[in-house]
Amino acid sequence: MEIRSTTDEDLDVFVDTVHAAFGRFPETPIEGGGLWWSALETDRCLLALTADGRPVGTAAAHSFELTLPGETLVPASGVTAVGVLPSHRRQGVLSAMMRHQLAEVRARGEFLSVLLASEAPIYGRFGYGPATYTARLTVPRHQAALAVPRAREVADGPATGSDNGSVEVLRRAECGEILEEVYDRYRRAQPGALSRPHRWWALRAGQPPISPAPRYVAVHRDSDGVPDGYASYSIGEPNALTVDETIATDDAVFTALARFVLGHDLVSQIVFQHVPPEHPLRWQLADRRAGEVSGDMDWLWVRLLDVPRALTARGWFMDGELVLDVEDPFLGEHGRYLLTVQDGKADCVPTDREPDLSLDVRDLGSVYLGGTAPSTLVRAGHILAHRPGAATLADALFRAERSPHCLHWF
Repeated sequence: MEIRSTTDEDLDVFVDTVHAAFGRFPETPIEGGGLWWSALETDRCLLALTADGRPVGTAAAHSFELTLPGETLVPASGVTAVGVLPSHRRQGVLSAMMRHQLAEVRARGEFLSVLLASEAPIYGRFGYGPATYTARLTVPRHQAALAVPRAREVADGPATGSDNGSVEVLRRAECGEILEEVYDRYRRAQPGALSRPHRWWALRAGQPPISPAPRYVAVHRDSDGVPDGYASYSIGEPNALTVDETIATDDAVFTALARFVLGHDLVSQIVFQHVPPEHPLRWQLADRRAGEVSGDMDWLWVRLLDVPRALTARGWFMDGELVLDVEDPFLGEHGRYLLTVQDGKADCVPTDREPDLSLDVRDLGSVYLGGTAPSTLVRAGHILAHRPGAATLADALFRAERSPHCLHWF
């Protein structure tokens, strides 16, 4: 079997092969873009070929930036379009492509790879761990009232989270530049968020609001008229208003947008897609039980390829030190590292000291962004704590300034 990078001439073969792997057919091309594969980088696509040259597998990667805790931006490979024809599964094709791809990521000087997993059991064995989570929140229209905030600022100021801005309704086709600019501001401050390169917006490749699908967009502007948030939505049967994504630069803007869609007339319910864990929206409802959470699932999976570089790249929010013993079974690697954090910065060096925690690289990927507590994985039997208090210290060290969240689909 041969695994090679594609050229522009291979695009049709690549697209046909990945669709066949999932038992689907390519959509009819749309003038002006809109197909997800129009954003593929052909030099980062791989084809697995049999000895007689037949394509049987695909894998690709996008060039993204990932926001780490501490608002640090780093390159990350966004793995996508991974598939093997049903006739060639369980013959080592997928493992060979994953190993080839990780070697290419390292050769590019990148130390992080990320993906969205179509099935949860697949990618752990290749060293990926779930690192961000998302859920759907459904609110009946007749129970959609927001409570009056109880906290007040000192000196008789306005209610905490108050908003002096405005909301304007636009069609998707009218506000592409606004969406791109607001999303970019948002993702630079949100741990776990991925960049959306300009070519994605220009090609309209992806899911709404990137795609050409018709949508209304509630654009929030601050008191100076500068856009600082949006909610992309549509109304379908049975009279449900579904919000594709809500992007806001602060909580007050999110609340203003939520109040707008929750107050929409002639709908039976409002569905917020991709609500991050611990989001305050349910607490803001006058009837907290009105918000029904469903579709709770993992979203972004993270894979570390250079432990010291990864741990020293992110920001930290308390001082301390841990010795981490990290196994990487898929690549056949092992390392023991002393992680020392002081004044928000980390130093990570090899050590022969006794470990505080022993863990698989997939578990390190899960805790890396601060969205999974190390103690949870200790209790689950995946991370081994070698001394009392090690898991508690790890929880405090790996905590991020806010819950990591990723909205981008790729």
